[in-house]
Amino acid sequence: MAERHARATGILIAQREPAMSSDTAASAAVGTTPSTDASSGDTAVIQALTGALVKACRQLGKAGQPSDALQIAATGWGALWTSFPDEAQRINGVMHFLARLEAEVAAQNLEPGNGTAMSNQDPIIDLRPETPRRRHEIIFDTYKALVPGTGFVIVNDHDPKPLWYQFDAEHKGEFSWDVLEDGPEDWRVRIGRVAAS
Repeated sequence: MAERHARATGILIAQREPAMSSDTAASAAVGTTPSTDASSGDTAVIQALTGALVKACRQLGKAGQPSDALQIAATGWGALWTSFPDEAQRINGVMHFLARLEAEVAAQNLEPGNGTAMSNQDPIIDLRPETPRRRHEIIFDTYKALVPGTGFVIVNDHDPKPLWYQFDAEHKGEFSWDVLEDGPEDWRVRIGRVAAS
C-alpha cells in the first residue's frame, strides 16, 4: 500500500490508500503532488488541526507569549488561506484576540517598520466598510500588484497588527510596515514592497 502525505500547517499526516493511481505515481516519480480536491476526510483533519492550533495559540498568548502565538497563528493562516478560507478565518479571529492581549500585556513592543515615508501618490484604501475576509483579499491583491519601492495606505477600524504577522509569515523581508495613525478609532498603515538592494 502506498502512503499519501497531506501537508497542513507544517505537519505531515500519513494516510493509507488501497492503491496508487497512475496520476499519483507519475507525480511521485517527478516529486510533485497530484492536483486533487480535498476529500471530506482531509477537510475534517484540517478542521481538527485548526481547532488545536487556535486553542494552543490562545493558551500560549494567555501564558504571556502573545507575540510568539501571533507568529505561529500567522504561519497557520498562511498555509490555509487559499485552500481552506473558513479555517483561515478561524485563525484570523484568534490573531485579533492575541493582538488585543499583546496590547494588554505590553511587555513587548513589536511595532515593525523601516521609517519609509508616505508618498503623496500612495493609494489610500479604506477597509472599514468591507467584511474581514474581503479586507484581506483587497490588501493581499493590492500588495501583489505593487512595484518594488511603492506602497499603499490602509485605513481600518481596528488595530491591523494581526495583518503584520500574516505579511511576516508570507513575505518576510519583502515588505515595509509603517504605522501612520494608531487608533483609537481609526488606524492608518502604509504597506510597501521593499525595493531590491
